[in-house]
Amino acid sequence: MSKRDALIAKYAADLSDKCGVTADPDLLKKVVIGCGPAIYSDDAETVAASDPEELERIRRNFLMKKLGLADSPALAEGIDAVIERYGRSNRNKYRAVVYYLLVDHFGKASVFA
Repeated sequence: MSKRDALIAKYAADLSDKCGVTADPDLLKKVVIGCGPAIYSDDAETVAASDPEELERIRRNFLMKKLGLADSPALAEGIDAVIERYGRSNRNKYRAVVYYLLVDHFGKASVFA
């Protein structure tokens, strides 16, 4: 099993255990690949949900640039809903899981088709 496959399995377990979501394996793999090398860095692999700058980067770089969503208050509301679903008290919020939940929340799986 490659390191990426092991991480995908870890993220799928996190989605199932902490979010109650059965991940689409193909979509999860594409989201993980889209994260690039960030998933291999301990610091970049997780999202600092309490850091406004981090949340702004997710809004600007992932939601607007990657998913092509227009800037609106709905983006911040979507991020907040995903963080709430993942669990605010959960210290390790994996970037790939947050991104997967955002793709699902905004119905943008077609971007990764």
